[in-house]
Amino acid sequence: MSEVLTKTVAAEGLANSVSPWRSFVRNYRRSPTAVAALFVIVVIALVAVFAPLLVSHDPNIGGTAALMPPLSEGHILGTDHLGRDLWAQLAFGARVSLTVGILAALSALTIGVLIGALSGYFGGWTDAVLMRLSEFFQTLPRFVVALIVVALFGTGLFKLILVIGFLSWPQTARIVRSSVLSLRETTFVEAARVGGMKPSAIIVREILPNVAAPIVVVTALAIASAILLEAGLSFFGVGDPNLPSWGTMLNQAQEYLRQAWWMALFPGLAIAIMVLCFNIVSDGLNDALNPKLRQVE
Repeated sequence: MSEVLTKTVAAEGLANSVSPWRSFVRNYRRSPTAVAALFVIVVIALVAVFAPLLVSHDPNIGGTAALMPPLSEGHILGTDHLGRDLWAQLAFGARVSLTVGILAALSALTIGVLIGALSGYFGGWTDAVLMRLSEFFQTLPRFVVALIVVALFGTGLFKLILVIGFLSWPQTARIVRSSVLSLRETTFVEAARVGGMKPSAIIVREILPNVAAPIVVVTALAIASAILLEAGLSFFGVGDPNLPSWGTMLNQAQEYLRQAWWMALFPGLAIAIMVLCFNIVSDGLNDALNPKLRQVE
């Protein structure tokens, strides 16, 4: 009996000694699909970072070999109607998609966390005003509003990031609010309040670290949404004209669908794969960060 008790205590001690990071990695690796999706995102990110080293053609300069099919000499994915190399455009277009997706998601994260934390912690009229503001932004058709704003104030990568980020924060705000509401009356928050800690310090030091899991999950989804929105805006011709974009490539491929199917196929697949992978990674993060699924083997 004592030997069984000793083994049980030792097992519990080992479980408690496992770091949160190792526990997260082990739980995330339980989903092969999520691991594969993360691997694909990392590969695309590396292609975007090292694009100048991986391509031998300028994505913005055409040549005499227009509408060359895939696997042509010197053009693995073929060329477009201006003779520009599609592989070069895809590689540099990944930079635009990831830059817009990540920075727009971070912008939405900053606004959403701020509004959600203030709304959930203070409640009352603060909560009522901020949530009505959030509901107003949620009712806006994001794509139409972004299209109008960019068309009125001009194109540019920085403007795209600001517009998409400013229209994407309500979902983050509502998730943070609900989490803060469930934590603001807990014992450790009450202890910090009694100890004289300021509300801002309580929110930043005590509450937000415990809300990190849903924030990470919703941020992954926001990146996918921002990439899709940027591609849609570029498809309608309001993206940055000075940078290659997957959406712009699809726009230019419309007139050549019959004689040059590869012009639409590769950027379309790139957008679909990127968005799908971020959604799968979001599901994997949700499973790995869910306390109910944290089991120590």
